[in-house]
Amino acid sequence: MGDNNKKIKGGQFLIDNISFKDIFTADEWTEEQRMLAMSCSDFLKAEIDPVLDRIDSLEEGLMPSLLDKAGQLGLLSISVPENYGGFGGDFNTSLLTTEVLGGGHSFSVALAAHTGIGTLPILYFGNEEQKQKYLPKLAMGEWKASYCLTEPGSGSDALAAKTKAVLTDDGKHYVINGQKMWITNGGFADVFVVFAQIDGDKFTGFIIDKDTDGLSLGNEEHKMGIKGSSTRQVFFQDCKVPVENVLGEIGKGHLIAFNILNIGRIKLGGATLGAAKKVISHAVKYANERQQFKLPIARFGAIQYKLAEQVTRVYALEAALYRASDDITKMEEALQKDGMPYEQAILEAAKEFAIECALLKVAGSEVLDYVADEGVQILGGYGFSADFPMDRSYRDSRINRIFEGTNEINRMLILDMFFKKGMKGELDLMGPAKAVQGELMGIPDFNTEEATLFSEEEKAIKNMKKAILMVAGAAAQKFMTKLSHEQEILMNAADMIIDLYMAESALLRTQKLVDAKGEAACEHQIAMTKVYVFDAVDRVNKSGKDAIISFADGDMQRMMLLGLKRFTKIAPINIRDLRRKIAGKIIDANDYLA
Repeated sequence: MGDNNKKIKGGQFLIDNISFKDIFTADEWTEEQRMLAMSCSDFLKAEIDPVLDRIDSLEEGLMPSLLDKAGQLGLLSISVPENYGGFGGDFNTSLLTTEVLGGGHSFSVALAAHTGIGTLPILYFGNEEQKQKYLPKLAMGEWKASYCLTEPGSGSDALAAKTKAVLTDDGKHYVINGQKMWITNGGFADVFVVFAQIDGDKFTGFIIDKDTDGLSLGNEEHKMGIKGSSTRQVFFQDCKVPVENVLGEIGKGHLIAFNILNIGRIKLGGATLGAAKKVISHAVKYANERQQFKLPIARFGAIQYKLAEQVTRVYALEAALYRASDDITKMEEALQKDGMPYEQAILEAAKEFAIECALLKVAGSEVLDYVADEGVQILGGYGFSADFPMDRSYRDSRINRIFEGTNEINRMLILDMFFKKGMKGELDLMGPAKAVQGELMGIPDFNTEEATLFSEEEKAIKNMKKAILMVAGAAAQKFMTKLSHEQEILMNAADMIIDLYMAESALLRTQKLVDAKGEAACEHQIAMTKVYVFDAVDRVNKSGKDAIISFADGDMQRMMLLGLKRFTKIAPINIRDLRRKIAGKIIDANDYLA
């Protein structure tokens, strides 16, 4: 991990310069972590890949049996502490296994629902009796879990749920009535984490066992993708649930839902990373084998562009993902050292980095969508055939932009969370924002610093931060509390922030690699970083311009557009040659290569 003495706050990347010495990268796994990742990869190859068609046909009993096998290997217990029968891995380790298993299509969805939103609410919010009863069986896979939040009339607005829980006259049970939909693992779950309203407005969590009278299931949903995951409606008709099964505090169910979402979002980013790597492996192997005009198509520039862009985006995503994951891990460990229980420490750490979790969910799902789409294109007609792997990858990828809060909701949350941190004094946004305003009014600094390997990229990152502070600060001044209604501007700013975080993470990762191995050993990583930052600057310019034109006019608009132009300058580079170098490396490897 990075320097444990350096305390990094959530969102701090926007206002501070971060050193590569303070981050963790995917190039630094321990031998134990690499072996665990290999076990996950071997499990997919041996148990999942050969039966993907059978999984997608929802063969009776197949998915539960596969989860049983995963449980026997300890793959369901990574995040569960040892005293409840788990592996007790840290957050980095749990995210690594999520990544590798993310290449398992519908199985990955079932596993993630069980180990994440199904198990973690009980681990983090259950009382000791509930933990002792449920966690050992969930960790082994003896019991399967699901999570019941969404209803026909409440999706993104989860707190508008209509499911009701009424206390019986003797005070021993809650009678639950209502309906939940899109429930992953619904067809075979033994344990349901359910949210209902007590007294009409006390949003509360419950643990409900599958054999509870009045609990019934709808038919399996017919879905575009992830066809092998069980997705059903769950109905509650006069379900009598013991009061001992209330999860957490009455009226505090939102704390469960929202805190679990933070972890779910970054975990989804991890799963999409694993899926994207698998797509690239299929694509490059095909490109090396497929011949047209007496040459492998991997020799053609148009295909090399696609392969290079796929791997470059995935490299940046991986850099960003484990940078944030390690920040969460370090904070959780620090809180535990201060005496905070593990369960509370991990929730607090994930909450601190909620901005990063949200942006990684967006970035991961959209990187995978791009990679899968181009994977289809590289395979051409075979990419459109259900007998080849891209068909399933393409369809399965699409749900990720909806899971764990839609990408639109997450984008709007990003800037909102930044402003809330600023208002609470957790981040000093005002100081840097005022400095940028002062810079806009002053004469540009034309001093030329000595050129180094990454001097252009370092300058570009610093200037992107200024561009974001300028746009977000001006929008906040203009709209004040009504900014939340300006969704297009919020999404423009979020896109700028996502591009910044990804670009900076790629740069820091490569700087750390070069520092450890030397420039000659990192040629393709250097190329990927330069390509990603160069393109990110253009995207930041476009997003910033769209935002400025939508709310500023006259002299203010002209000044801000000039400032944006100043803050999104980067020296030209031969992007074609760099992409050819990147593509050449993975074509020679005939596999995904970071």
